[in-house]
Amino acid sequence: MKFTIFQNSRQGPRAYNQDRLAYSYSKDALLLVVADGMGGHRHGEIAARLAVTAITEAFQRLAVPTLSSPAKFLIEHIQQIHDMIDQLTQEREMLEAPRTTIVAAVVQRGMLYCAHVGDSRLYHFRDGHLLYRTEDHSIVQSLYSKGMIEKDDMSTHPYRHKVYSCLGGDVPPKIDLSDRHELMEGDTILLCTDGVWGAVADNQIKQILSGVSIADNITKLLNQAEAVSKEHGDNMSAIGLQWGDKQSSNVAVSTISMAMGATTTIMNPVTHQSKDALNTDLSDDEIERTIAEIQLALQRTKRK
Repeated sequence: MKFTIFQNSRQGPRAYNQDRLAYSYSKDALLLVVADGMGGHRHGEIAARLAVTAITEAFQRLAVPTLSSPAKFLIEHIQQIHDMIDQLTQEREMLEAPRTTIVAAVVQRGMLYCAHVGDSRLYHFRDGHLLYRTEDHSIVQSLYSKGMIEKDDMSTHPYRHKVYSCLGGDVPPKIDLSDRHELMEGDTILLCTDGVWGAVADNQIKQILSGVSIADNITKLLNQAEAVSKEHGDNMSAIGLQWGDKQSSNVAVSTISMAMGATTTIMNPVTHQSKDALNTDLSDDEIERTIAEIQLALQRTKRK
């Protein structure tokens, strides 16, 4: 595989950053994931961090060098994250469960697989055209789909950021698996939170991502989202992928020489949190220990 990838996150005007994002790749498979801890719920950053850590660890374990079924991997492990959050809530006797959205994509054998819960999105662009975009699990999307509001009303509707499905919610998540898409040389994939697409319209996103450098494009996109959001915005996070090496870039990743069982994972660092977030968050060791304990508990439950 050859590709160029760049990810970044901005805190924006919020007190702390509840977004988490990462990518991981083996010799023949690539995972991208973005999670947006829900700001209206306590410990949203824990849910997002648990989601990203759990799915990347599963990918590292199973993509050796490919996943047996990318679609099954996405569905099963996103559901497992929901179960982990539920287990964590019970074990720690939390009054309210941590909650998060998620959008995750796997590229394998030149095919793109995507699953999502909530309103974090994936976009697929080719030659300056939008080929595909995930459909939000939001109240305004549901109202529009039912013909109850016009498309122009969606961006200003008072419920525009209300989702009806998430991980950690009171009801099982609605996990949408997209049809698989073949990637062509030069295709661009964007995964982002609502802090990005809520501030920058799809047509603007398309124009910004038409530039040569994916790193410059994502930086410009986040700059634009931050400029528009000002004091009323959200956390803003994005991963951009350019498939192949159309530009013969010196920053392109080639997995040709990777060992069969090797994986590389890049977590986007969180540069700043408030004291309140640090007091309620879990350390890296606690997150990993929690994931291991919950996975073991879930396996025992399945065997019964």
